Amino acid sequence: MKYALILSLGLAFAGTIASAHAHLIAEVPTNNAVVTVAPTALQLSFSEGVALKFTGVKIVGPNKAVVATSAGSLDPNDDTKLTVPVFGVLTAGVYTVDWHALSTDGHKTHGRYTFTVH
Repeated sequence: MKYALILSLGLAFAGTIASAHAHLIAEVPTNNAVVTVAPTALQLSFSEGVALKFTGVKIVGPNKAVVATSAGSLDPNDDTKLTVPVFGVLTAGVYTVDWHALSTDGHKTHGRYTFTVH
């Protein structure tokens, strides 16, 4: 009985540690979206707060050129929501968004998604 309780507590604690990362849970434009109007900003929502200084995106366009963006900003009322302004006109084609984040508790995550401008 005592060992079962210790094991249960250990598994619960391990699950808490594993989930303590800022995972991307929503994005605009969404993954694999086809949009007719090119976005002027990307909006990324994370599962927990992120440190702005160490969180960002890189957008690569259909011609493999990096799309110019400015520094992102966090929603002043919610540090899980990042907005990154996009400069210039996005022409028709597939765009890849590479993102990286540092959660406020120090864990690093990264990922990639795509969207298409039609």
